[in-house]
Amino acid sequence: MRLASIDIGTNTILMLIADVERNGILSVVRDEHSIARLGKGVDEHGFIQKETFQRVQRILLKFKSIADSNEVQHLAACGTSALRDAANRQEFLDFIREHLSIDIKILSGREEAESTYVGAVSEYLEGSPSGEFAVLDIGGGSTELVAGTGSNVSSAVSIDIGSVRLTERILKNNPPDNIALENAVKLVQHHLRHISPLPSATVLVGVAGTLTTLAALDLQLKTFDKTLINRYVLTRETIERIFQELRHLTLDEIRSYPQIHHSRADILLAGILILREILRKVNVSQITVSDRGLRYGIVLQTARTLLNA
Repeated sequence: MRLASIDIGTNTILMLIADVERNGILSVVRDEHSIARLGKGVDEHGFIQKETFQRVQRILLKFKSIADSNEVQHLAACGTSALRDAANRQEFLDFIREHLSIDIKILSGREEAESTYVGAVSEYLEGSPSGEFAVLDIGGGSTELVAGTGSNVSSAVSIDIGSVRLTERILKNNPPDNIALENAVKLVQHHLRHISPLPSATVLVGVAGTLTTLAALDLQLKTFDKTLINRYVLTRETIERIFQELRHLTLDEIRSYPQIHHSRADILLAGILILREILRKVNVSQITVSDRGLRYGIVLQTARTLLNA
């Protein structure tokens, strides 16, 4: 069965096209990525900006064309933090439905967390349906931390802070001054106050752009190579070193790194700060990078639903 999922996040829009067998084995056909910054201004003003409607429409039109040309049998589109928070979300949903005939489901924080977990651990469970995992997804508007055994989720929390939100609230300048950094740390720590340390046997897996960018930086890749980034292990020492390097740079200097996408440069420091504080809070010394995540979970869950119908 050939399926597609579109993850419409606060900062990025991603699409996965995959063939899924009855046993749940997934084969990737296409994996698309585009930075749309859907959530620009949502935290400050509460609305998706009108020019953003057009920008997202263009990206989704391209993705739908790719899905059609690859003979996708079913497409599932989901929205996350920015769409949960935007007062004009229904207007946006209606606009996309009218122009593209795409129905977007807005996921709750819990649904987003659970689907992200399913997607991130899927490759670890192929042939061995066990193990203790936790999955961390640092998004633009929110951050999800999910723990489980095998494919079964035992706990999930959605934290209402992400790299775009933290940047727009506090880390507005590059480089930020010490007061801004201190305030950012305090805000993140406030949101993490109810998070507990993870059991020592847990494998912590990190998904999304902050993690993959950190891996690319540490590997000093000239071009993105998912085969090198996937399952790459980042230590807290490495993350701290990169954070201290970037915190003193201007936006143009950050953008000069070939590993950093120009549209991610202004929010990367915020993402790393969130990561750094979470690792301290859960008392974990390293995190394994995954290029999977929500879009993989949506495809697998959709396949399960359709095959069991």
